[in-house]
Amino acid sequence: MQMIRTDLRNIAIIAHVDHGKTTLVDGLLRQSHTFRENQHVEERVMDSNDLERERGITILAKNTAITLNDPGTGKPIKINIVDTPGHADFGGEVERVMNMVDGVLLLVDAAEGPMPQTRFVLKKALEMGHKAVVVINKVDRKDAEPSRVLNETFDLFIELGASEEQADFPVVYAQATAGRAGLTPELGPDLQPMFDVILQHIPAPNVDAEAPLQLLVTMLGYDDYRGVTAIGRVFAGKIKAGQRLARMTTDGRNLPESAKYLYTFQGLNKIEIEEASAGDIVSLAGLDGIAIGETLADPNNALALPTIKVEEPTVRMTFGVNTSPFSGREGKWGTSRKIRERLFEELRTNVALRVEETDSAENFLVSGRGELHLGILIETMRREGYEFQVSRPEVIFHKAEDGALLEPYEEVHIETSNDTVGAVVEMLGTRRGLMQEMHDAGQGMTRMVYIAPTRGLLGFRYQFLTSTRGAGVMHTIFHGYDEMAGPMSTRTTGSLVAWEAGETTAYALKNAEERGTLFLGPGVSVYEGMVVGENSRGADMPINVCKKKHLTNIRSARGDMEIRLTPPRQMSLDEAVEYLADDELLEVTPESFRIRKRILDTDERGKQTKKAKELLEEA
Repeated sequence: MQMIRTDLRNIAIIAHVDHGKTTLVDGLLRQSHTFRENQHVEERVMDSNDLERERGITILAKNTAITLNDPGTGKPIKINIVDTPGHADFGGEVERVMNMVDGVLLLVDAAEGPMPQTRFVLKKALEMGHKAVVVINKVDRKDAEPSRVLNETFDLFIELGASEEQADFPVVYAQATAGRAGLTPELGPDLQPMFDVILQHIPAPNVDAEAPLQLLVTMLGYDDYRGVTAIGRVFAGKIKAGQRLARMTTDGRNLPESAKYLYTFQGLNKIEIEEASAGDIVSLAGLDGIAIGETLADPNNALALPTIKVEEPTVRMTFGVNTSPFSGREGKWGTSRKIRERLFEELRTNVALRVEETDSAENFLVSGRGELHLGILIETMRREGYEFQVSRPEVIFHKAEDGALLEPYEEVHIETSNDTVGAVVEMLGTRRGLMQEMHDAGQGMTRMVYIAPTRGLLGFRYQFLTSTRGAGVMHTIFHGYDEMAGPMSTRTTGSLVAWEAGETTAYALKNAEERGTLFLGPGVSVYEGMVVGENSRGADMPINVCKKKHLTNIRSARGDMEIRLTPPRQMSLDEAVEYLADDELLEVTPESFRIRKRILDTDERGKQTKKAKELLEEA
């Protein structure tokens, strides 16, 4: 029998990147008295992952819960909250958690307004039939325009096909950093207006607690004591700790299972419970081999729920065994078997990722939503002790029904200073970008929207930041597949390549500086074929960075000490991936990453280049 659980609400907080989701969750937790008065809690408490804290972005969706008192009855109401990523590359996290909730808080920056990822997350919420509460955040910004942003948000709802009920959304204004909210831009002293709106407008779960059990596994976690945990919502029936279950896999198998431990969420903690009912979001431990998208059901009436579907990847890279001369020096795990195990293990939690085996047992094709999506996997594996090599990212092409080749396109939103607009327009023009709109954003800034092939955006971000002197802001979101845009030049510079193994010297590097920008300083071990810098000209250039000055007297011996070198360009992992050319690989270890040529031998590489040139001329 269907019933309304008035004691429960399930909500997701969704928004574009950096619009304040995680900061708002901090405020909700604090002001609901989830923490003790004297408890020290870090800012961005939900970003518990080291990479999330370092990069300042949310990568993984996470669960928490607060308890509020019903203003009418005084009875406690539990509110399960899911904090979601805002970056387009982690849209898979957003898509799957929409199954767990009955409504959303949509955060929109009071100055920026709806951005690319706002459109994506709102579209997913509306498709699921969820009702939204719009939170216009950061109203304290000097350039805030709440009324304009509200109108733009309403237009977005209509554009995305919202129903009359969905378009009639309540609005809350907020300053998440200060923990203040109000029903008008004149904020109150705390977040109480937001709490009231959540209780009034987010629907309570409508469930059947007497029906056979159905629980959809939406997320996987890890407990230090009890291993892998499965997190999901109980859609029907009840579940008890230790009861017999039927595990319905995504490939149609029915496996016997039992939930040894059962938890619910409260604040940042998991609380062990004996029973949960339909509508609850729970965590289960003791389920070996469980995967996202599987259903846990009543063994006597095992019915699977619809599995989780996410949009397909658009970019791929080759992950393979490290074949450089420095292989095995720095990594703990480097064999093809270990790399394979780790990549396929990632598929259990990363639903937007794809891994394929290749003709070579040492290489694997890994596909994801974007460079950042794959870059996070590379960095995670590196920190876990893995040593491997990756290729330059490439887009995934599709074939139309008529056989025509289609490629992915991105919608690119850019904000840059007025004096750098020309450079950005020129760069995107060479990358086959088509301008859709351009307008003055005030305060000496210009906003532009482009549709550009994903292929043209690979390796673009660093060049964009350089051209805009670090002040430009760029966001992208998948637009769709369309006809090939034609050939394009993405990298105009060549590489400086070491032609012999050894240790770099100040003397040799000083001579090399005339050729371009160096990536390393003196006293660094290099091998033949390793990329040591960027050639300002378009072609690659072999260079000796290990040459020593011949000593003829004492004065000459001291000469090395007087050499002044320009500090080398220190690249992050993301920049190194962006830099790669088609004939280059990135060697990744727990201690370092090195750019290298696929063919290390200088003579052999020259022969292959000459042969490729001849074939091109013949064609």
